[in-house]
Amino acid sequence: MLGPIMMDLEGPVLQPHEAQQLQHPAVGGVILFTRNYQNPAQLAALTASIREQRAELLIAADTEGGRVQRFRDGFVQLPAAADLGQLYARDPHVAVDCSLAFGWILAAELRAVDVDLAFAPVLDICGGVSQVIGNRAFATDPNAVIALTQAFSDGFERAGMACTGKHFPGHGYVTPDSHVELPVDMRSYAELDACDLQPYRAAIQAGLPSVMVAHVLYSAIDAHPASISAWWIGEVLRRRLCFTGAVFSDDLSMGGLADYGDAVARTCLALNAGCDMIPLCNRPQDVAQVLSEAGLSPDPESQARLDALRRPRSYRGLDALRASPDYSHYFNVLQDNMNVKVEF
Repeated sequence: MLGPIMMDLEGPVLQPHEAQQLQHPAVGGVILFTRNYQNPAQLAALTASIREQRAELLIAADTEGGRVQRFRDGFVQLPAAADLGQLYARDPHVAVDCSLAFGWILAAELRAVDVDLAFAPVLDICGGVSQVIGNRAFATDPNAVIALTQAFSDGFERAGMACTGKHFPGHGYVTPDSHVELPVDMRSYAELDACDLQPYRAAIQAGLPSVMVAHVLYSAIDAHPASISAWWIGEVLRRRLCFTGAVFSDDLSMGGLADYGDAVARTCLALNAGCDMIPLCNRPQDVAQVLSEAGLSPDPESQARLDALRRPRSYRGLDALRASPDYSHYFNVLQDNMNVKVEF
């Protein structure tokens, strides 16, 4: 059974106290960052050591390409999502092909080293004011975001990975960085529905497997940030948009929720609002506190939604992957149109 906590690790090797925490029934996943990476062989060894503790854990990477690419040496250096948006403005057909190839390469390389999930793509509309989103967003036009998201998601599925749309319901029209403080978006629901929610509506209709919810307060709509809001998750995402997949909160250790209690309080707020899994990152003391004090246990409905994110692995190891015709095809699509490269 998968518990609701997704914990991170201190470095490139699983430590004894982390191995012990992975055995806790409240833990359901592990999220990896740059500090956990040295080279592909080391990363494969790290994921294997996690599997040795509990084979069923979901292993995720917070990686999108561009400036949010956690594993670089030995992996394809992917462009920013906005580069796809700029290409779409010039040649939509080529951009859609590149978005599919982008998604396939990103997902296939991670699956080859036994990472289950990458928290991508970003579905935020670029409102021109958010530096933390910026070129992580595909475009300012919802229709471009919809087209590129669909192709990207198709690439993920072909490579054996479920995608995660973020940051619901939209992080692109606020200036503050939710890693530091709570952004406040003062737009009406009608404005959000006509713009930011459009990519989610289309992606959900196409079978979007999971969503990550933003630490943003939409002050004209609800009194709680979306990540701890039963209205946004239950009423809008589940009922109005008919989403049946898994819901991840954004990292609950971020500064955006600093005014909402300690790690235990924030975790309970997010779970009660309807989140299925809670990443706790960069503060090991938060993980320790939640595991010892929150009294959490696996939820059968969340378990089913999280289990549905699993996909079979097609290739074991990057060498096997790169010897495949599919890899050559998708890499050449990106190399010919976006000048990508692999660094060894």
